[in-house]
Amino acid sequence: MDPVPALDEPLKKVLGPATAKVMAEHLGLHTVGDLLHHYPRRYEERGQLTHLADLPMDEHVTVVAQVADARLHTFASAKAPRGKGQRLEVTITDGSGRLQLVFFGAGVHKPHKDLLPGTRALFAGKVSVFNRRLQLAHPAYELLHGDAEETVETWAGALIPIYPATAKLESWKIGKALQTVLPSAQEAVDPLPESLRAGRGLAALPEALLKIHRPHTKADVEDARARLKWDEAFVLQVALARRRHADAQLPAVARRPKPDGLLAAFDDRLPFTLTEGQRKVSAEIFADLATEHPMHRLLQGEVGSGKTLVALRAMLAVVDAGGQAAMLAPTEVLAQQHHRSVTEMMGELAEGGMLGGADDATKVVLLTGSMGAAARRHALLDLATGEAGVVIGTHALIEDKVQFHDLGLVVVDEQHRFGVEQRDALRGKGKQPPHLLVMTATPIPRTVAMTVFGDLETSVLDQLPAGRSPIASHVVPAADKPHFLARAWERVREEVANGHQAYVVCPRIGDEEDDPKKAGRKKPAEDEAEKRPPLAVLDIAEQLAKGPLRGLRVEVLHGRMQPDDKDAVMRRFAAGEADVLVATTVIEVGVNVPNATAMVIMDADRFGVSQLHQLRGRVGRGSAPGLCLLVTEMPEASAARQRLNAVASTLDGFELSRIDLEQRREGDVLGQAQSGTRSSLRMLAVIEDEEIIAEARQEAAAVVAADPDLTNLPALRTALDALLDEEREQYLEKG
Repeated sequence: MDPVPALDEPLKKVLGPATAKVMAEHLGLHTVGDLLHHYPRRYEERGQLTHLADLPMDEHVTVVAQVADARLHTFASAKAPRGKGQRLEVTITDGSGRLQLVFFGAGVHKPHKDLLPGTRALFAGKVSVFNRRLQLAHPAYELLHGDAEETVETWAGALIPIYPATAKLESWKIGKALQTVLPSAQEAVDPLPESLRAGRGLAALPEALLKIHRPHTKADVEDARARLKWDEAFVLQVALARRRHADAQLPAVARRPKPDGLLAAFDDRLPFTLTEGQRKVSAEIFADLATEHPMHRLLQGEVGSGKTLVALRAMLAVVDAGGQAAMLAPTEVLAQQHHRSVTEMMGELAEGGMLGGADDATKVVLLTGSMGAAARRHALLDLATGEAGVVIGTHALIEDKVQFHDLGLVVVDEQHRFGVEQRDALRGKGKQPPHLLVMTATPIPRTVAMTVFGDLETSVLDQLPAGRSPIASHVVPAADKPHFLARAWERVREEVANGHQAYVVCPRIGDEEDDPKKAGRKKPAEDEAEKRPPLAVLDIAEQLAKGPLRGLRVEVLHGRMQPDDKDAVMRRFAAGEADVLVATTVIEVGVNVPNATAMVIMDADRFGVSQLHQLRGRVGRGSAPGLCLLVTEMPEASAARQRLNAVASTLDGFELSRIDLEQRREGDVLGQAQSGTRSSLRMLAVIEDEEIIAEARQEAAAVVAADPDLTNLPALRTALDALLDEEREQYLEKG
């Protein structure tokens, strides 16, 4: 069935080139269909005025209010030395608060005529502060008189939709553009199968589009939202269900470990028993590896729950079965760290072909971009001949030169740091599609896993191994209580005096060129905490070494150091030859020094919730309890402080990931972060709409099982094509 011409019509033809250009550049809207799916963020009621009392700073807002008074002032300035400068100050009110509008120069004439006391209008602009009062400078406005026919027409209905807008295109201009294209909504093809829609009592799509843009009552808005959420959830879940269905048809080599092979020998030499969780998850993975279709599994777990061990056992099972396994790590520091810990865990089992190697041993090679030419040649040869059963590396593994003898399993560490293309390129190195295990240390709420990784089966490790110590976390309010910060450094000294080590984490390195333009500007004191540059590793390390941590061995680690230098610093720290490591977030994932018991995170408010949880997981890895201090200058009532309090109050990563997601927009989860394209979710809120997502997943699985090619559902196919423009199609293809 051909796509619907009316909705594919370019906006340039319908709205003219100027408006279409702004919509494309600033809002990513190109066709009539795109604009119809640009939904209002909220609605204003004509009789009710917006709360001016709680306007957000520095945000682009649209408010409905009444002019209380307007005054024209003249003043002298450099441009108008004879006192001819003009400034119009208009005060608007909504009953909850007052707001000042300011217009300057030639821009005062029209508003001076229009904005008479008693006039009601929509105002849009960016909220700023002047003389400690909120103001909008040069806001755009639209008068609401009710006598001009066009305005009445435009704002027909009791509710005024307020659209996500930009400085270049106010909400009401978007509303007027929608008025123009709204008749096309009648031609929208409905992607939901009739039986599903009837069974759930959902409105038809054209009706939902009309109600969302021109509601007469709040019930209209609810109806429309319920329907449009289902569209998004269902179409996305069908895409994922088709992905799973297609994967299940692909051939793969079944890999079963030998009963007395490498895996058994490895298990025998483990100094501890596996946790119940590790055993259960390993069993799920081994069952997948034994089938003749490629495994696609997401392994997520708490910081320190032993994911690496589970992944290593899967890799050894594949080597046992005659294949090779590759682990892809996001950074060189992490690849080296994995290589070190894997060879230590395996001992003589990692010395295949060497004197002293065990009978079942294999070779474990490291491959990174900064290796010397000779070492690199050697590693490539071991991979091509099959001598190396296990390879651990960075993006260097993906290069064309890298050939495997028989790649059976790809383990991707920290999935969100890898482009999908990179995983795909590595998977293409097998003679048949290799099995895939994706590990993530950031626990993901179930709904997000269903939405973002819906094509992967999920295994969860939520149990910490015996012997892991509790971590106490505290917020240190450096601005309100400077003595708390002094006490934090005393605590670090105490840990070192007890034979332990500490990390100090900063958001920035500190060797960036300072921008002279920024240096010259003075900032009001209240903005200082928020506006000053984030604290830097190089500055803090120097201050600590000369001040509160004088006499301790302080070292520095950051991402711009040479790889060999980074590795040397990590080795010294791991060997106990340094007391305090001042670092950026390069230590966030996988760094394992059991003797490090304390961590101080400077400017903790500059990090996300999940990132703080990751960082904190670097301490308490041995038998001594861990301590994590979150240093911030943010005031007590701020959202940033509430976020830090949440991190300090729980060690449950799944709970924190929910909090994190509620505070950010889903776009971060489903948009850029995952596929590099704009999020396809405009109406669905991943956390709130858990039930819809779960139900849509079931419905989608049933539809795809009955009709994998959607032959009988042409409208659903059209909707899928629209969702999966080429970029997203590739993203799902690469899974």
